[in-house]
Amino acid sequence: MNGLPEKTRRTRRENQAIFAFFSPEWVRQTILSLPAILWALTIHEWAHAWVAHKCGDDTALFEGRLTLNPLAHLDPIGTLMLLFAGFGWAKPVPVNRYNFRYPSRDDILVSLGGVTANLLSAIAFAVIFVALKRVPGYYTLKGMLNFAVYINLVLLFFNVIPIPPLDGSHVLHSYLPYRLQVRYEQLYPYAPFILIALIITRATVFLVGVPATLLGELLTMW
Repeated sequence: MNGLPEKTRRTRRENQAIFAFFSPEWVRQTILSLPAILWALTIHEWAHAWVAHKCGDDTALFEGRLTLNPLAHLDPIGTLMLLFAGFGWAKPVPVNRYNFRYPSRDDILVSLGGVTANLLSAIAFAVIFVALKRVPGYYTLKGMLNFAVYINLVLLFFNVIPIPPLDGSHVLHSYLPYRLQVRYEQLYPYAPFILIALIITRATVFLVGVPATLLGELLTMW
């Protein structure tokens, strides 16, 4: 082994790292995590569409987004990010705020609909997890429920970051005075770069991962 060229040894180490990453255990864990990921993404976008419909805007309804079918909501890149990076997104629900009965109020309600659905889902999964916690066996199911709590909280905290086009930006924008709204809108073209910077610097670990873990442990500790 020591007689091999450094380039060959480096290539072998890289191949071993790749095979370790895609190990049978990783594949198993990924498959078991898919139901929770699909639910979290789907219920988030469905809730946006449902609240918009209740507020008078049927744009999402006409485009087939008022459904719990995951295929109507999944964004391929966002789903892969959720699998590999721990956070992600689905296709944004189309909304026409000019159809709202009370545009300012309803825009906030629609924005909060997704994260509220994720919070309620996390609580529901936590209740089931706690109920099964002291029951012998069911280890796979318990693991899936525990992950379902966590991934719903990840989506919640990721989406409340006040950077466009995330839900938190709509809420913040609605509460700002008009003069500050105009200045805030000037940041919109730079929003993707700000999000990328947060990801690269691992700031999302503190903004999303830490609070999701802490709240998840609080919900499942009983």
